[in-house]
Amino acid sequence: MTTLDIEHVAVHDDPRQWSATRKTATLLIVSSASLITTIAAGIYNPAIQQIQDQLHGTSSQISWTLSLFVLIQGIIPLLWSVVSELKGRKLVYIASITLFVGGSVGAALSPTIGLLIGMRCVQAAGSSAVLAIGAATLADIYDSHERGSKMGLYYSAPLLGPSLGPILGGGLTQGFDWRACFWFLVIFGGLNLLSFAFLFKDTFRRERSLAYQRVLRRNLEEPQRGREKPRPTSSQGDENQASTPASEDNEATHRDTAEPAFQSIRLSLKDVDPVMPMLRVLRYLNNPVILTASGFIYGFSYSILYTSARVLASGYHYDALHTGLVLLSFGAGAVAGSILGGKWSDITLARVHRKNGGQRFPEMRLQSTFLGMVFLPPSIIAYGWTVQEKVHIAAPCVFLFLSGLFSVWIYSSTLAYIVDSNAGRSSSAVATNSLFRGLFAFAAAEVAVPLQDNIGDGWMYTLWGGLMALTDVLILLVWWKGRHWREKRSSDT
Repeated sequence: MTTLDIEHVAVHDDPRQWSATRKTATLLIVSSASLITTIAAGIYNPAIQQIQDQLHGTSSQISWTLSLFVLIQGIIPLLWSVVSELKGRKLVYIASITLFVGGSVGAALSPTIGLLIGMRCVQAAGSSAVLAIGAATLADIYDSHERGSKMGLYYSAPLLGPSLGPILGGGLTQGFDWRACFWFLVIFGGLNLLSFAFLFKDTFRRERSLAYQRVLRRNLEEPQRGREKPRPTSSQGDENQASTPASEDNEATHRDTAEPAFQSIRLSLKDVDPVMPMLRVLRYLNNPVILTASGFIYGFSYSILYTSARVLASGYHYDALHTGLVLLSFGAGAVAGSILGGKWSDITLARVHRKNGGQRFPEMRLQSTFLGMVFLPPSIIAYGWTVQEKVHIAAPCVFLFLSGLFSVWIYSSTLAYIVDSNAGRSSSAVATNSLFRGLFAFAAAEVAVPLQDNIGDGWMYTLWGGLMALTDVLILLVWWKGRHWREKRSSDT
């Protein structure tokens, strides 16, 4: 039985054959929109006290606006990825950003804390689509050998969000009030909406979707089964005489039925649903292991930005603007890690590809994470103890930069691996990754403050250093056994 190369099925107007200019424009549009997700998560953090005073909210209610936001950002992408398999990427981008803009308007006009929480949930649902199908969009237009560097460039934009958000929020809150943060998001979301509506060309091709290929195979097999009925024959001689015209008739019938079957295919929620794509992804053991590693890295990134803002305010007595400037060091490291790590990922893949005599498989890419594995845990632990002891701010800035650099160095390669190892279901795989990230970030946000208050930054980040060492082990396990797990599961289905 021939294995279908789903990545290279012939399609009309193949996005991978587009000009470099069009591909770069698509990358820039999607990267810009991905900033929505992370800027919206933290832009109003400097205004929390003002919001609490004006809307008469409690600390618990304010906490819900943060943790619910990241949780919904993790869950809703499963729905967006399903719609993208039915209607294409462009419609999803337009619908989701419209929802985000509407939620931002509602948040800006909210008279009560309850309505603000609700509008933050709407914002989260709308902003979650970009990160869910952004990586899948890049998989549509770039082959695997150049995907790592492009993923790095793409992911560098949202990594700036957590650092730029507090700076923008602090400036807008001091210059106007907390509602100005949400009006800024309305404007930024509106500009991105216009870019998708008028400049973005859809990259999705249904022929490269596993859901479409399943339905196509089913439509072609049904008429074939209908023809496979035993016919009575009078003699061997009659059978021989009739064999040639019968076979010709069968071939004509197959041609007549195949073409309508191809043209009449319509995917529905029965063929593509929110749950089954995720379950199909998780059936391959390499996926839950690498997704757990991805979740730990994202949970750490969310936790360090949240808790650093607290310790800089209480331990170093920085205002919102200066806090944002310090956190920019983490963002700068993350951007450097995304670009350099993505490029190193492609270089490593090409080197290992040559070393293996031209043979290529997704696990090769994970070798590029080895450098980051060595330096990430000690960088995290060193940061925790420098802020615990209130060392001069230069030291925390250095270790924030290194933590951002090496965490994203690893993450960009794991994200590219998730896409490469799930050919034909990349949007579902990335959406499942978003779910894992959301759950881990939600848990990290809920335990961060109690841990910080009870054991201090030093021991809390020593704990995170241990979890990053565990993450290293999980990635090494996938590098070692991932190919075997994938091939074994494929042979069983």
